[in-house]
Amino acid sequence: MSKANIQRSTTGTQTAVVPNLNRLAYFVAVVEAGSFTAAAERLGITKAVVSQQVARLEREFRTTLLLRSTRRLHLTEAGEAFYARCARILKEAEDAFDELAESASEPSGTLRLTAPFDYGIEVIVPAITEFSRRYPQCTVQAQFNDQTLDLGAGEMDLAIRVGWLTELHWQARRIGGFGQRLVAGPQWRAQVQRLTHPQALSGLPIVANTALREPATWAFSSGESTHTVTMQAGLWLNATLAVREAALSGAGLAVLPDYVIASDLANGLLIEVLPQWSLPRGDIHAVFPTARYRPAKVRAFVDLLVSRLEA
Repeated sequence: MSKANIQRSTTGTQTAVVPNLNRLAYFVAVVEAGSFTAAAERLGITKAVVSQQVARLEREFRTTLLLRSTRRLHLTEAGEAFYARCARILKEAEDAFDELAESASEPSGTLRLTAPFDYGIEVIVPAITEFSRRYPQCTVQAQFNDQTLDLGAGEMDLAIRVGWLTELHWQARRIGGFGQRLVAGPQWRAQVQRLTHPQALSGLPIVANTALREPATWAFSSGESTHTVTMQAGLWLNATLAVREAALSGAGLAVLPDYVIASDLANGLLIEVLPQWSLPRGDIHAVFPTARYRPAKVRAFVDLLVSRLEA
């Protein structure tokens, strides 16, 4: 323990002194204002409080900082050195508070986020591009991975989860949803355009996405009717974009999220199978490490992403 942090009691033992930054501020105010009265007016407190606190500071460290006279105050040699240090400390503290206030209101720094690979490519990258243009003082580090990265490691500010949320111990905000579509390449048009019921799908091959819970079993609904069918998986792939490429190549039918295949359907590269039947919808969540306050950069990016999804 340094000498600056101890005081000696009347019994000769050493006890810790808890630093009181208010006393530093009172002392600096007295020096800069030139009197206890002027310092009290500047601080908005009574002269007695200022005088008592400075006296206590001298008493705790057994050092005279100010020489008092009827006309003016004089700094001792120790007081001059202490004042110089205190003034720097208070200036650093003021700058720290200003920086904290600025960071709380204006996005800055590095935003670290993770998202599934397919959703990251299709949706997050365009959002990042707009975010970088809007907030040039921010940088973004994104990891796209179909494996769920743990937020508990403390390396991520934000995770985008697509599908059914399982991390109930983190803070989360639903930011959107997505539909799922049963699709096939145009090569399958003759075989699927006559289909009217999911039961007829059981004999057709599907490209299964092993990242899903039940890649080949799907529940279709139409009005109040629901029918679950298990299809024959001839090809098993572990990435959504790989499943899309296989479907485009004619490998079989596939269930894909609408945000991945919207342009393929519009351009006729894929056709929707049983469009009169719907598949379960999924949610999109922004997931955050547990904290009382979220950095401005996180709030700004999520708000931007939500506005893009709503548009």
